[in-house]
Amino acid sequence: MSLVSVVMPVHNSAATLGASIRSVLGQSHAELELLITDDASTDESWDLLQEFARQDERVLPKAAPEQGGAGRARNLAMERARGDWIGFLDADDLWLAPKLERQLGFAAATGALLTHTSYYKVDGDYTGEAVDFRPNGRVVQARDRAGYQEMLFQDHIGCLTAMYSRKALGTRLMPEMRRRQDYALWLSIMRSGVEARGLGEPLAVYRSGRPGSLSSNKLRLVEYNWQLYRRHERMSLLRSVEALAGATWASVRKARI
Repeated sequence: MSLVSVVMPVHNSAATLGASIRSVLGQSHAELELLITDDASTDESWDLLQEFARQDERVLPKAAPEQGGAGRARNLAMERARGDWIGFLDADDLWLAPKLERQLGFAAATGALLTHTSYYKVDGDYTGEAVDFRPNGRVVQARDRAGYQEMLFQDHIGCLTAMYSRKALGTRLMPEMRRRQDYALWLSIMRSGVEARGLGEPLAVYRSGRPGSLSSNKLRLVEYNWQLYRRHERMSLLRSVEALAGATWASVRKARI
């Protein structure tokens, strides 16, 4: 059975952290390790992590030496990974119980090394547990296939659903960027010819519209997308403008769900 390393960055997430962790520990695929980096939290997050670690040996928290942002926190967790696969979940989102089992089966059936799934959206004040969630019709649909060129014009992969084969690709870290580091990781994996495959079944729950969330300010995302295209992907000015227009429109459409 494949071991999955689940990566979770945490910063002042005490209000939602418990439900997120329980959604991972409640997976029907139980062969997992939950690698959590506490990114200099000043609330009760670290105490909660210690308690979960005492209760379940699969919970492996570690405190970052200093606050470095979500990308660095994820990298610190990935550096500890032992699994055949690496998956991602933030400390305010949820996985539904069959997520890993279905996604691993999908990867085996397709031979895909980078997979993702559809997911539900809920309002930022949602307080329920994964086991209590009922489908609400607000679904961000996964694209069946996406290559590098398609991904330049839209990030088709929700980070909370992404999973890549560490066994085949090695440990692939995120670039040191303030935002969009997950998008940059997918592009770096796909640049070598890896195709992303999407499972249409919604298997995760994303809290949208959270004050201060990394995706709440769409104008700032335009700025970070531009930096990604120009500095990380080294695209021409014209090509960057074309990609930015497509990505911005896709972001607006997704926000309406």
